[in-house]
Amino acid sequence: MEFSIQYTREADDPKSGIVQIGWLLDNEKSSIIYFPPERIRSADINREHAKSASRCPAVLNLENRYVLVRCPIDLHIAFERDPEGRPVLRNLLGDKSSIRSNKLKKMLSITNESEWRVPGRPIIQLALPYLFIADEPVYLSQVPPFFHYDEPALPGTIFGGRFPIDIWPRPLMWAFEWHNTQKEIRLKRGQPLFYCQFELDSPERNFQLIEAQRTEALDSYLQSISAAVNYVNQTFSLFKRAKEIRPKTLLEKKS
Repeated sequence: MEFSIQYTREADDPKSGIVQIGWLLDNEKSSIIYFPPERIRSADINREHAKSASRCPAVLNLENRYVLVRCPIDLHIAFERDPEGRPVLRNLLGDKSSIRSNKLKKMLSITNESEWRVPGRPIIQLALPYLFIADEPVYLSQVPPFFHYDEPALPGTIFGGRFPIDIWPRPLMWAFEWHNTQKEIRLKRGQPLFYCQFELDSPERNFQLIEAQRTEALDSYLQSISAAVNYVNQTFSLFKRAKEIRPKTLLEKKS
């Protein structure tokens, strides 16, 4: 998909004004544990001084392009290998864990070692139900929460992806490449997990984040593109076909 960047638009131009971006949870089961996505606003930190960095227009303009997703559970895990040498995750919270082991196994997984990007660096994934949708061209990029400081630092790097939510909405996940497997991973419920950066068709446009309704049209479309990665290697090659079957409207505000 190509962007045609224009810096001046008439008021009645359909590509002017606020872009609506909807969010919803793909699975409503236990949905109460998930935090709503948040706009980042450091302006709320210090309002007293007119020259405060948190009130800098350049800072605010940057922050205005990101949405924060928080961790829904407490997590404390270590990397090990079983007697057969296979990579496994150990829940260090044990009986003190706030989440049952069978539920944690459904949310947290380690990818097959043959699929790791670098030998010796495991990739783990925390499945999340967040879906973002739009009815005009919008790209979503998952990036680390670089505005927030965490102590201790995670022993690796977060990596995400970039995809168009207008034609390829899909549940997000937290993917982590574990560089130092001698160190444990600790995450706390409510801790910043990652940011979603939204790219619109023009740099002067802004977006409004709204909670979306899961309609029959949206559900049907999601079913048609779900799990496509299990059948083809390059899912981006399916974008053209997805555009052809996509309903004109997918985003409906939740009442």
